[in-house]
Amino acid sequence: MSQKQLKEAFISNLNGTSLLEISAGLSLPPLCLLCRGLLLILHYLHHGKPVSSRTYSLLLDFLVLVSPLVFSCTVLSPIIFFIPVILAAFCAAIFSRIYSQTKWKARVPLGQIVKEFQKARLDPECIPAITVFRVYVNVLTSISILAVDFPQYPRRYAKAETYGTGAMDLGVGAFIFGNALVCPEVRQKPHRTQPRFSSLARQVFSVWPLIALGVGRLLSVKSIEYHEHTSEYGVHWNFFFTLALVRLAASLLLAIFPKHKAWLVALAVAVLYQLLLSTTSLKTFILHGSDGRGSRLGFLDANREGLFSLFGYLAIYLASVQVGLWLLQRRSSVRGWLEALGGLALAVLGLWALLQPCQAGTEPVSRRMANLPFCAWVLAQCLLLLGFFVLADLSLVFTKLLVKGCSVPCCWKVVQPPDSRKKQGMEAEPVGRQDKLSQPCLISAINKNQLLFFLLANVMTGAVNILIDTIHSKAAFTLCILHGYMFFNCLIMYILHARNIVLKFW
Repeated sequence: MSQKQLKEAFISNLNGTSLLEISAGLSLPPLCLLCRGLLLILHYLHHGKPVSSRTYSLLLDFLVLVSPLVFSCTVLSPIIFFIPVILAAFCAAIFSRIYSQTKWKARVPLGQIVKEFQKARLDPECIPAITVFRVYVNVLTSISILAVDFPQYPRRYAKAETYGTGAMDLGVGAFIFGNALVCPEVRQKPHRTQPRFSSLARQVFSVWPLIALGVGRLLSVKSIEYHEHTSEYGVHWNFFFTLALVRLAASLLLAIFPKHKAWLVALAVAVLYQLLLSTTSLKTFILHGSDGRGSRLGFLDANREGLFSLFGYLAIYLASVQVGLWLLQRRSSVRGWLEALGGLALAVLGLWALLQPCQAGTEPVSRRMANLPFCAWVLAQCLLLLGFFVLADLSLVFTKLLVKGCSVPCCWKVVQPPDSRKKQGMEAEPVGRQDKLSQPCLISAINKNQLLFFLLANVMTGAVNILIDTIHSKAAFTLCILHGYMFFNCLIMYILHARNIVLKFW
């Protein structure tokens, strides 16, 4: 077999992993975020000022926010269930040290702190969990698209061939979910009245970079005979085309139907598509082609997975629009977000409860077809991860209220602390103070140029695969390559962020 055939076989015919293992892995990014925030607060407590050095800030962010994820999906994957416990214990130890020192200084009982925490008011204009969710989906995807070509990346984490739940299967749906959370229909102010099809016109213009990237990827992959997993999207299709067409189709539907009923449209699309899969020959066509032997004759036959999975991704996108609208409802108090956290938990439990009979009555989860169980699974996992980020952020808000004047990048701003805290010397930071400090932050850096980060990761992945025999690499060499690759991508984003450069011209 040629090197191209070996790499294609290496990522083909896989069956995914358990739902529990993926859920355990999803707890790692929020714990990394919490750990980074607690370390910054502890540093402020000891030195009286935030980390001002851009070099130290980048190294800290990379080592705490990115490096643990590289280890967890490679050499530490056999103990993936223990890693969240270790990280949680480390966070608890840091918090205990912060609390013991602030308690000694302020002499405030814990019960009083909890009461004041619930009354604290947060900046309603910014929800950091949404930004962090979108950035981490990008980071995890960037790690996986290169790591999957190395033997240290477990085959169960790679995309399943037909049925199954691999970690990379979730990444595709999470990208759709994250994009919908910040789409124009969600960000539009409720009191502003605009023509119904104005958003559609903007989307038509805004998706051309995705189409251009899709064409560029298609031409480059074919020209250098890069290894491909054909059953993923088809011969000519790729994820850039899927993302562009889903955004256009969703904008059209949301111009016709009220956006606050997006969940009903999503449910209708998902159910109707599943009925077609279950009652017609569509499923056989997607899995086996028009002749039943996997033929790829004609454009539709050659790209059947990418074209028909659009319906499932469209349902995910529309449901995510509903989630975005719900999240952006004005909740200015910690108590309101604690209630919202309960709502997210109920939604996750409801989707998990729906998934089991859905799989039993129809078929297992299939990213290849983007069927109804796949939609329910993606939404459940994305809401779970989003809920974890909200919980981590609220934990950091609680800790920040213990330490006067400290700040954490990409964390909620307390715009109106309780009056009693001022009397006891534990005042929260006033609005605008954090902006003036302008602490360096890797999350903000990636967030400013997310599409460029993803594009750079794809280009670097191709370069590494061309230059290196990834299949036969040793563990130490693999870790060096993955860390170097991720650090280079992060460094470029960090430099652009430091110079306030946003490469967006559409």
